[in-house]
Amino acid sequence: MQATIRAAREGEEERLVALYEWLFAPPGARPAAWDERRAAVALREAIRSHDAVVLVAEEAVPSADPAAPGGGAEEAVPSADPSAPGRIRAELGSPVADAPWEEADGTLVGFCTAYQDLHSVRYGYRAWVEDLAVAPDRRSRGIGKALLDAARAWARERGATHLELDSAEARADAHRFYEREGAQYRSVAFGWEL
Repeated sequence: MQATIRAAREGEEERLVALYEWLFAPPGARPAAWDERRAAVALREAIRSHDAVVLVAEEAVPSADPAAPGGGAEEAVPSADPSAPGRIRAELGSPVADAPWEEADGTLVGFCTAYQDLHSVRYGYRAWVEDLAVAPDRRSRGIGKALLDAARAWARERGATHLELDSAEARADAHRFYEREGAQYRSVAFGWEL
């Protein structure tokens, strides 16, 4: 079954908060200040914001109607190329009208949060990927690539000149993924908890 990339909708915050456990699993860790209620509020604000996007990868449950496209089939759920700009605009702007499934029945198998966060004097508008995760049993199936492609398309459409993220040194698998995706540079980030 293929995953479809779409913008998260208001009301899905609790489902999304639960997915953060994928980021907390080793080699990651739960932040000391993690609060699920605060996380849900932050997700709701990002979903509503023009300067942010919360993308989800959803494996749809096929329609029970055998006459519907993909209806009754377990394997052949239709999914357009999620990196196509028209698909991104359709997904981010309004629900896809021809989907033969109930959106609420889908299984979320990945997510990405991205923000247009800085107008750099040197580089122009920067977009930042804060979170990117795929369900452990769905990795290496192109879902992370589709989410990253969608985040890049979203950023490009808003005039960003570059997309950045940081990744803990221990996340060797994630680093290999970013390198396969053509990251053009690496840097070292430093941070202070306040």
